[in-house]
Amino acid sequence: MDSFSASDGLRLAYRIDDFTDPWKEAPVLLLLHAAMGSMRRYYAWVPPLSRHYRVVRMDLRGHGNSPVPPPERELTLDRLVRDVIELMDHLGCPSAHIVGNSAGGYLGQQLAMNHGGRVRSLMLFGSTPGLKHSQAPSWIPQIQAKGMRAFLAETIAERLPLDQVDPGLVEWFLDEAAKNDPACIGKFVLLMASYDWSDQLHRINCPTLVVVPGAEPIGSTANYEPFRRHVKGVEMRVYEGAPHNICDAFPDRCTGDVLDFLSRRFGLGV
Repeated sequence: MDSFSASDGLRLAYRIDDFTDPWKEAPVLLLLHAAMGSMRRYYAWVPPLSRHYRVVRMDLRGHGNSPVPPPERELTLDRLVRDVIELMDHLGCPSAHIVGNSAGGYLGQQLAMNHGGRVRSLMLFGSTPGLKHSQAPSWIPQIQAKGMRAFLAETIAERLPLDQVDPGLVEWFLDEAAKNDPACIGKFVLLMASYDWSDQLHRINCPTLVVVPGAEPIGSTANYEPFRRHVKGVEMRVYEGAPHNICDAFPDRCTGDVLDFLSRRFGLGV
């Protein structure tokens, strides 16, 4: 695992996995994780993707191995987006294919809308155009009262299909989420819940894939419809009956869809 210094001095963790042919210049595939998550939650994605792409994962500030910013420092969407751009600059990467899971997809959408030259393609999993039309703000007092792990354990059926996943994954998911700082997560979630940029989606001009959890409990599946209306040429796929955390529950299906999309749009490893 490596780290780099963001422009405000905070050191952010990242990792590169690259098993492409060494005589070829591999394109970058950047994976951005969800709120309450970390790069580790993409562990099952790395083997199938890293044979074709230089896979870069980062821990968003205040998540995983990236430190919690000082409490007096304001958290802004612009700062989070800038962190991604500064990592790309640090790696000498002018543009990348970007996968965003949930809140990680919010950053991917912002990059595609406001820094389009940096995004070759955008693949969104369980990521609506902002979190405003959801019950997310109600999570914060529950997390404060019960703790991160207990809150998620009570609502885990909204996130993982318990009849389809290994019970060990459920426990690991809860343990990983509980490593995050509750105050920082609260600030992060409330920030995302203040945004809805549905009316700006027409500014996304790169090839775009949107994968929808068919039993989305965080907001509604209707919140994904603006992509269909406003993003030219968007491809949308629905995982019928699936709760929110499809990237954790169905990594093989998700990576298969990523590779299929990129192969058809660009050719594998391009």
